[in-house]
Amino acid sequence: MAATRVLAAALHSNLNLNLKQPFYFKQKALSLATKPPRRRFLFTCTALHNPTNVQTKEEGQPQTLDYRVFFMDAAGKKVSPWHDIPLHLGDGVFNFIVEIPKETSAKMEVATEEPFTPIKQDTKKGKLRYYPYNINWNYGLLPQTWEDPTHANTEVEGAFGDNDPVDVVEIGESQRKIGEVLKVKPLAALAMIDEGELDWKIVAISLDDPRASLVNDVDDVEKHFPGTLTAIRDWFRDYKIPDGKPANKFGLGNKAANKDYALKVITETNESWANLVKRSVPAGELSLV
Repeated sequence: MAATRVLAAALHSNLNLNLKQPFYFKQKALSLATKPPRRRFLFTCTALHNPTNVQTKEEGQPQTLDYRVFFMDAAGKKVSPWHDIPLHLGDGVFNFIVEIPKETSAKMEVATEEPFTPIKQDTKKGKLRYYPYNINWNYGLLPQTWEDPTHANTEVEGAFGDNDPVDVVEIGESQRKIGEVLKVKPLAALAMIDEGELDWKIVAISLDDPRASLVNDVDDVEKHFPGTLTAIRDWFRDYKIPDGKPANKFGLGNKAANKDYALKVITETNESWANLVKRSVPAGELSLV
């Protein structure tokens, strides 16, 4: 079933045009690779669901183990926010699904091992998980991406993927709702290493934010949102310390990579997702429905 979803968009998309040559970090500095880039493909699914026609439906009570937020199409059928919402919208714009609204602390996430991958509150030892303090930005995932746990990233200390969709930190001013689908443009990428696993954080902004037109790359974030990139890095570095765990680390010189690098990450993890749903790689416990 999932294998029929995947189509290769071999035409040159705007994302491909932005990736004229890949960037690599060397000795904490960006340098252009000398070899020509291999051709990239954007993958998507045949059952594309227009997010404007997708509704969310809550089951159970919030802050309980049974609480789920399902996604429903226009016919009232359940769809997967991870697999069935398209990633790429063209012109460097992507769909972003909110899991955790800004200024909240309940650790909500797509349940990647459950049918239709609804959003639920994460648990640990049978108890609901909360961050030790509020997250200051809207947080969620890019659909149709996957960080492959069998792939070692040679640019980030050989770390393997964390087996989840790619995370997004949306820096706009508005607090969004769980399950809301936003059109965003990527601005930067942080390579977080969490207990040895690579856990990308794509910094983005919703197109409807009042300052969206002012920011198009990492330097613009520093100019119009001063201190934000450092604050994001420090928040994700330190949030496990109150629970007695060590601080997370960051690759790529401990700095945010630029927009081109973020687009490269999105393309590569979209390819990994395509291989996953085609069953070219083992899915393990992950739901492909």
